[in-house]
Amino acid sequence: MKKSTITAVILLMFSVSFLFACNENDDIKDPPNQTINQKDKEALLFMLEEEKLARDTYTYLNNLWSMNQFSNIKNSEQTHMDAIVNLLEIYQINYTILPVGQFENESIQNYYNRFVTQGSLSSTNALKVGATIEDLDIVDLEEYINSTTNPDIITVFKRLQCGSKKHLKSFNKGIVNFGETYTPQFLTQEAFNSILSESNGPCY
Repeated sequence: MKKSTITAVILLMFSVSFLFACNENDDIKDPPNQTINQKDKEALLFMLEEEKLARDTYTYLNNLWSMNQFSNIKNSEQTHMDAIVNLLEIYQINYTILPVGQFENESIQNYYNRFVTQGSLSSTNALKVGATIEDLDIVDLEEYINSTTNPDIITVFKRLQCGSKKHLKSFNKGIVNFGETYTPQFLTQEAFNSILSESNGPCY
């Protein structure tokens, strides 16, 4: 192969890699090691299960209703889980991922049980469950972002929060298309309205 051809192939591969790197659904690259405290460890473990809550609930509701929001976003939630697992492994923190629908955290288990029940009532209810999960996720991520000084966690959690905002907007759009409205359960109304007005850009 000629040198010029090899160079062109390399440049093409680099360009494609760069484009995919800007997508919030792609893996987050390994950050450098930083010191991590117990509170940060607990935050990572909690958010791993909360992202699993989203993935498992959307998997259940997609099997029930076969809606594009659930089929697409459940895959994104797996990517969110992978991003947190990446940090857990970098910091050598032990973690367990239980089977679908099972959680170590009791409050998250209770949420799952409630959400699958509510989401089974109607497709509109299912979309509202999705919006509620993203609503909760955004608030919890914000709390952890504000309470840590670890740059790795801040970077990853901000990127996950960006994705959750997109998911919330997607679920809300589906709810509106059914002629109904979503009332935020965890976000303030002002924060919710602000998210809806944001333009959709890449999650870096």
